[in-house]
Amino acid sequence: MKLLASLLPLTLLALAGCALDDDAADDDGDGDGDGEESSLEARVLTKGVNGDFCIASPYNCRFREGSSRVTTAGGDEAWGVEPGASVRDGNGAALVKQTGTRMTFNFGQTRLLAGKAHALALTTSNGSAGWYPIERIKGETSFRARNGNVDAADPGRGAMACYEIRDAHDPNLELKKVVRDSTATHERAGDYLPLVRANGVRSANLVFSVPGFGLGGATSDHFPAGTKFRRVAVPTSSGKPSITIPLWVKDGAGRYRKHAGDLRFFYGYIRSSSDGVKRFGWMAEDALAVSSGC
Repeated sequence: MKLLASLLPLTLLALAGCALDDDAADDDGDGDGDGEESSLEARVLTKGVNGDFCIASPYNCRFREGSSRVTTAGGDEAWGVEPGASVRDGNGAALVKQTGTRMTFNFGQTRLLAGKAHALALTTSNGSAGWYPIERIKGETSFRARNGNVDAADPGRGAMACYEIRDAHDPNLELKKVVRDSTATHERAGDYLPLVRANGVRSANLVFSVPGFGLGGATSDHFPAGTKFRRVAVPTSSGKPSITIPLWVKDGAGRYRKHAGDLRFFYGYIRSSSDGVKRFGWMAEDALAVSSGC
């Protein structure tokens, strides 16, 4: 409740321009017509399925109360690591060798890949999120004690269209901000698009929560272009299965306050080719192309 009291005024103020899907006809070819009506009630943090602090859907939540990162005993978000191990994607494929000696990890995200326990790092030598062996984290015992396990759940409401991660992205969309009046380096649409990484391969984030709602940086996995994504029906505040947020560009004063389009997010899963595990989460529609064979 302490988090709710502190976040709610900021959330309502900063997200007054945030809109859920309108009632326009569906345009992605799966015929679901998933419009949603905007309402301030959708901005209130409530307990949901994926967490105790959710907005607009019981599946659009924070990892936990407080920081979305695994923090050290001293409150630092960066951990020292032994470089030289492979950074891996959600399929377990090696991307690059890690050269940096400090990494930031998202809370509760662990996978068994290549026979070892891995944690999801946001700062890797691939210029993307990726999985890194926990045994290579300095203070491993402390890290394990301070990390948890938080996985997005299956709504159990049935499958929708099949997609795959695009092998392209719109560079004009990439730099638009997902947070009104943002001054951060990131908080941009490109964080949710399939960008070319240091290894020369396009890849995109699967996220635990939709950006723009103040729920914290919530990447939960990372997959290459061509990976299949099965969209599933998910409840929202109006019962429609997607969430749309406004995008922002600079106004005459040089601040990101000019509305310039929107970004829609679908909930669904990717089945990891390494172990067959379904990884649920949100993906931007603009990161996906209609496909088959999910």
